[in-house]
Amino acid sequence: MRLRRLTTSAAALVLALSLTACGGDDDDDNASQDNTPSGGASASASAVSGTLGRLQGADKLVVGVKFDQPGVGEKDPATGKLSGFDIEIAKIIAKALGIDSGDIEFKETVSANREPFIKARTVDLVIASYSITEERRKVVSQAGPYYETGQQLLVRSDDSSINGPDDLTGKKVCSVSGSTSIKTVEEKYGAAPAPFATYTECVQQLVNKSVDAVTTDGAILLGYAAKQPDKVKVVGDPFSQERYGIGFAFGDTQMCEFLIDTLQAAFDDGSWAQAFADTLGKSGVSAPPVPQLDDKC
Repeated sequence: MRLRRLTTSAAALVLALSLTACGGDDDDDNASQDNTPSGGASASASAVSGTLGRLQGADKLVVGVKFDQPGVGEKDPATGKLSGFDIEIAKIIAKALGIDSGDIEFKETVSANREPFIKARTVDLVIASYSITEERRKVVSQAGPYYETGQQLLVRSDDSSINGPDDLTGKKVCSVSGSTSIKTVEEKYGAAPAPFATYTECVQQLVNKSVDAVTTDGAILLGYAAKQPDKVKVVGDPFSQERYGIGFAFGDTQMCEFLIDTLQAAFDDGSWAQAFADTLGKSGVSAPPVPQLDDKC
């Protein structure tokens, strides 16, 4: 059964007490703290296994995020400050663990690195516009969705030849390596894929006329369009459903339950809506209805 919803920074302590009584059985996740990104877990928390056990009493939380997605996860090159919806979700999770937002270590994580970083324990969590798929859930766990969006297209402002995915046959379309977006336009719409490491590189290729379009989630593309409205624009209706999840170690049921309950609490207490208003909402987009959380990870 699910744990009770956790709504305060004392969540980790309450969870530890309840789980200590029941015991834990994720033996393969009980690695020594030298091999984990956070370290610092206290001996008294040893009955809580997996990622959650390592984070009890830890002095930091390591979260893989994007650095190049306006409104979602972006690093200001001048100040080094990170902003975006994914960054705010990470702060919500940290608070529930009893970790101050200033003690989150954000590690840049491009799409192709998300599963490797989780499997190697380079990060504790990945919150990086990380669409939930059954294929990914075979190698890592994903809690959510905490946000639902859809794939769209970014084209040059003076281009009237592309108005939706049906116009992509033979067109050179850029997205990041390893993303679901580039696979969709290639397999379903006959586009010629042009993968790059980051969306910023894709947008540069578009402006330079090296590619015909950029594709990814609409929320990300709107951020780029807002920065260069005279050069690029978003066209067409969403043509896929993307469900963002929080990635973590495969099969870690305790962390799964904790994240599901923490997200549900954020939906209920308004902190999720506030996170949206402070980030993606600044583009003028209204907050969507809260998603229905999956019962599994």
